[in-house]
Amino acid sequence: MISTAVEPPREERPLSGDGDTVTRLHARISELERERDHLVAVVDILTEISASLHFVDILQTIARKLGDTFGLDRCSIFLLGDQRDVRLMASYEEPAISNLIVDLDRYPELRRAFDSGETVFIPDAAADPMLQRVETVLALRNVRSIVVVPIRWRGTVIGAIFLRTERDGSPFSDRDIRFCQVVAALTANALRNAHRFEALQRGQKEAQRVHRQSELQRIALLAFVRRLLDRYTKAEDHMWAETLLAPSADEELERLVSVTLEVVGEEAKS
Repeated sequence: MISTAVEPPREERPLSGDGDTVTRLHARISELERERDHLVAVVDILTEISASLHFVDILQTIARKLGDTFGLDRCSIFLLGDQRDVRLMASYEEPAISNLIVDLDRYPELRRAFDSGETVFIPDAAADPMLQRVETVLALRNVRSIVVVPIRWRGTVIGAIFLRTERDGSPFSDRDIRFCQVVAALTANALRNAHRFEALQRGQKEAQRVHRQSELQRIALLAFVRRLLDRYTKAEDHMWAETLLAPSADEELERLVSVTLEVVGEEAKS
């Protein structure tokens, strides 16, 4: 007789390193979610800025999207002015502020980005030697990390995107910084298109102004000639002067008047 004894169930033991695997999976999921948020933000930015060709609206849209994406304490966009001054053009935390000249002595990290043309990343603002002069202000505002990404146009720095987080906010990763650099490139392209559009508008307005001026000049000239002829022909000495002209001369004058009126009419149409 064959024995059919049943073996007791084996006790399941966790595999070595399972905890590390779960941690890595969670980290990878967080990374993918972050990348998804970046892609959604890029699509949103492209969608919104394509609906406007005014650079102030474009910059405010970008500042708002970056602030929402990262949950920032501050997100601002600065542009270089005609006099080489730096102006705050858009702000996430204070949307009403625009075209405000800033003192770069208060923002050494912003000055470095403009001077070097490179992205400035400060993971811990409290420990960075460059920010010692403004250390008290940063402490009061509970600042943790700062990123400043230059905006380039044809190799020249024309502005910068400034991002700042609080102490309890999520730190910036390398992917976050690369995403901000992509947004800076999109900003430069959007500004170029807005500049072309506004230049075209200015050109059209100037053409309309010149056309209007020439119209007024022509009207004034015709009015002057008409009044001069009225005064001249109403004088007694010339009241019947045309009766002295030969019929052929009268016909030629009539023809010239008709041709002139046709030319003036065609010119007015064009």
